[in-house]
Amino acid sequence: MKNCFVLQNVKLVNGNSVDIIVENNKIQSIVPAGTGTGEYVRDFKHKVFVSSGWIDMHVHAFPEFDPYGDEVDEIGYKTGVTTIVDAGSTGADRLPDLVNSCKNSKTNVFAFLNISRIGLKRIDELSDLSWLDEEALKKAVAAHKDFIVGLKARISKSVVGPNGVEPLKVARKFSKDTDLPLMVHIGSGPPDINEVLDLLENKDIITHYLNGKANNLFDEAGKPLPKLLDAINRGVHLDVGHGNASFSFQTAEQAKEHGIHFDTISTDIYRKNRMHGPVYSMASVLSKFLYLGYPLQEIIDAVTVNAANWLKKPELGRIASGDLANLTLFSIEDAVTPLLDSEGEERIPGQKIVVKGVVINGEYIEC
Repeated sequence: MKNCFVLQNVKLVNGNSVDIIVENNKIQSIVPAGTGTGEYVRDFKHKVFVSSGWIDMHVHAFPEFDPYGDEVDEIGYKTGVTTIVDAGSTGADRLPDLVNSCKNSKTNVFAFLNISRIGLKRIDELSDLSWLDEEALKKAVAAHKDFIVGLKARISKSVVGPNGVEPLKVARKFSKDTDLPLMVHIGSGPPDINEVLDLLENKDIITHYLNGKANNLFDEAGKPLPKLLDAINRGVHLDVGHGNASFSFQTAEQAKEHGIHFDTISTDIYRKNRMHGPVYSMASVLSKFLYLGYPLQEIIDAVTVNAANWLKKPELGRIASGDLANLTLFSIEDAVTPLLDSEGEERIPGQKIVVKGVVINGEYIEC
């Protein structure tokens, strides 16, 4: 791509068309549709939307770990996502390896540090409390403070083993001592979900909040648990984290009915569910929320403005002159291909979101 290029006749999410001029990797200006000039002009003929670059707050991007691993760019810019946040693939032991593995990737990367020093080397990483090593964790945070955005604790039965909620209590202490918020994975109990909710504070993230397991955030009648409402009022952030086992259409419909909306939409993507489903890509996950009847603006805000603000990097969530150019181009197209949730339930959409390209750190790439 040339040094100065124009994305001509692209639609903002509000429906207005503009031209976006990118020069020297930055957004040089945003001008009325059809008026932009530059070395290279790509005319999208008012058929393609543009947003700030999508941010996926929950991925697994350390390729060495199986099953929860993948190559950064395969789950990043190639799927329309310009910034990914690895959700605790590595703990203190392997964090430097994750950092090094990202250096040659185009996609922007941040990470939650697993509170267990072994990370996802094992999938029961909180079953032995000796792996919760605060000294090692603090050293990792100090050495990579620009990379680490929070701490990750997977609080479900298969991960914590006999330890119940105790690892989360330790995580709470780590959070206080490092001034980093927690992303907390929820799933099957024990521990009981109410015990988990009691320990969450402002800026913490509940990921997998729409899972369909017995220990989820809604009662048998589909109403939100009182302690969930309390947590939301305290400023706890709700993240989708679709994954292989953590998104249910039924739960999502219950949540929407009772006004329990997402703050961010994330994929929990890794090699297996990218290639074989039910996740596939961020666009596929976003299409499920389009099917559920959420407005496009709310859906796109969840992977741009809301995610960027949580990361304390508002420039990643806007389109503004002078900013480094990170943009996602997408269309909304008719579709009848079934959408699958993590329970195996099918829904037939009328439309789907399709990625057309990205501008990543000033480079335009068609997808």
